[in-house]
This record gives sequence, C-alpha cells and structure tokens, in this order.
Amino acid sequence: MTRADRLRELDLLRFLAALAVVLYHFTGFGGAGPWPDPARELFGGLAAVTRYGYLGVDLFFAVSGFVILMSAWGRGPGEFGVSRLVRLMPAYWASVLLGAVVYGAFHLGNGVPGLVVPNLTMLQGGLGVPNVDAVYWTLWVELHFYVLVAVLAGIGITYRSCLVFMAAWLLGGVFADEAGGKLLQVMLVPTWSPYFVGGMALFLIHRHGPTLLLWGYVAASWLLALHWGAWRAGTVFKGSDERVVAAAVTGIFLVLALVATGRLRRVRWPGLTLLGALTYPLYLTHSQIALPLLDRAYPDLNRWAALALTTAASLLLAYGVHRLIERPGQAWLRAGLRASLKPLRAPEPPPVEPAPTPTPAPTPTPAPARD
Repeated sequence: MTRADRLRELDLLRFLAALAVVLYHFTGFGGAGPWPDPARELFGGLAAVTRYGYLGVDLFFAVSGFVILMSAWGRGPGEFGVSRLVRLMPAYWASVLLGAVVYGAFHLGNGVPGLVVPNLTMLQGGLGVPNVDAVYWTLWVELHFYVLVAVLAGIGITYRSCLVFMAAWLLGGVFADEAGGKLLQVMLVPTWSPYFVGGMALFLIHRHGPTLLLWGYVAASWLLALHWGAWRAGTVFKGSDERVVAAAVTGIFLVLALVATGRLRRVRWPGLTLLGALTYPLYLTHSQIALPLLDRAYPDLNRWAALALTTAASLLLAYGVHRLIERPGQAWLRAGLRASLKPLRAPEPPPVEPAPTPTPAPTPTPAPARD
C-alpha cells in the first residue's frame, strides 16, 4: 500500500488500542502491577473507566483481521510469512532483551535466563513457558491467525476463498467448543476468532463493496464476540459490567464499519502514520520500563506526576525502539528472508541425461597358429 492509499484511520485506532492497554496497566489494573499498591486503588475515579482498557486487545484483533487480509492479498504463503516475521520480530526481540536487562539490573519482572531463551522464539505459549511480559499472550493468539492466513494464501486469496475460509473458521470454532475438542480449540481460538473474521469481512466490504452476505458475516462475528466478551467479563475480568463490555465490543465493530465504508477518510493527518508505527513497540515495552521507573520515582513523586513520567518514558522508549531497532532490523531481516526464498522461486533445472556408456570395441580373434 502506498502512503497515498494508507488508511491512517487504522493507525489511529491501533494507537488508541495500545494507549487503552497502557492506561489499563498503569491506572486500571486490579492486581499486582508496577505500583506497590493495585493501580485501581490509587486512581479511583479514573480507574472506573480505564479498568476496561483491556478491551483495547479486542480492538487490536479486529483491526488485525482487516489489516492482515489487506497485506496478504496477492501474496503467496512465503511472502506473507516474510512480511509477518519482518513486522513482528525486531521489536519483539528488543522487548524480551529489555526484560532481561530490567531483571538483571533491578531484579524486577520475569526476565530470568530460563524464560528469556524460549521467549525469544515467540513460541513459549505453546511450550507452557511463562511470558517475560504478560502482554505477549496476544502475540501467541495472533500467530494462530497468521498460520491460518498462510494456509489461505497457499490455496490462493480470492473473494470466494475468503468467504469459504471465514465460514469454516467461525463454524469450526463453534463446533470445537461444542465438542470440547482441545486440539481444534487451540487451532481455531474460538474466543477470539470473531474479531479476526469480522475484520476480514469488513476489509472485503472496503475492497469489493457492501453486500448482504458480507454484512451477515460481520453481524455473526459481532454476536459471537458479544458472547465471548460477556464470558470474559464474568470470569477472567471479574467485576466488569457486562453492559459496558457489550457497548465497547459493539463500538469496535461500528468504528471499523465506518472505516470499511469510507466514512472516516477525512482522518488524514500524516502524523497518524508515526503513531501507528509506535503502537507495537509501545505495547511491548511499557510494562517493563514502568517497573524500575515507578520503583524509583514513587512515592517521592505523587501518583499523577509518576504516571505522567512513566507514560512519557514509555512513548519515548517506543520511539527509540522504532527508529533505532525496528526500522534497521526490519530492513536487514527482509533482505535476508527474501534472499532465502529465491531458490524456492527459481525454476527447477532440467534433469541431466546420463552420458551414454561407450560400447567396448570387439576383441579381435587371434589368427590360428601355423605349423
């Protein structure tokens, strides 16, 4: 996608999702966090709002469904895999190593060597290894989505194949949940698939125009997301108001519908591209940088000053990771991985015919001896 065609409204949504998660961890979290006391107790009235910041993850996943299908269109599985590795790994490696530094220097966090090594693979979620940073769990969910889209890219991404893929994924997840099939539940992540499928359907509306069938996919995804959102509100996130969760989930689908139908095209400020670029490193590093900062700054600074300092430091660190690590790291990784794919694209050389075996000359018959 060229800069002229870039949907900057998606950059804004991604940044707002990351900011919601940051404020949730810094001011709305009810458990052990970067503060000596639960953040929810420190920030009272603000926490009544930011306690729902975890729903920024739901927005992330819906935007991901839209953006990933857009980026995968016209690509094969190899090129799609390269694009995802290039996008994810440099900032992620920096985040894991930051966790190791924070633990080594301040004895804070989970960056112990026994966790850092498997975390560098990004596969720790499947290995049963704890995350160096709690936010990494969403990357494991995203990897499930990427694998499924890579399969779709191998088949060939077309309007028709996307319709079949989305229906199979939604229904397969429901069937897996009904049957209690652990393997299919792991592969199809039915808790989160409605956001990805809904985002994909909205991208198809953006690309091909609205149809009743595509809106049907969006509606089914929205209803399933409401079901799973209410479940999380009642179990994982105890104390959440189901009405607030339902309104937030509905808002996620509505705002993406506005993007898909071009109603937010006036959001064109070029600075949104930078905010979109900061989203991923901000998400990955904010919790870890907060640990030593708040350990040193609070309570010498009051909670509001400490919050402002930590938020500003998180944004500054995200910018540094983006400029100094992510951009050069992506360029290096992209070049190396594309070079690795070249042998796969080269035509197979024709088989070499074996050289003919030379026929041995006949052995001359000796003349009979004369008396």
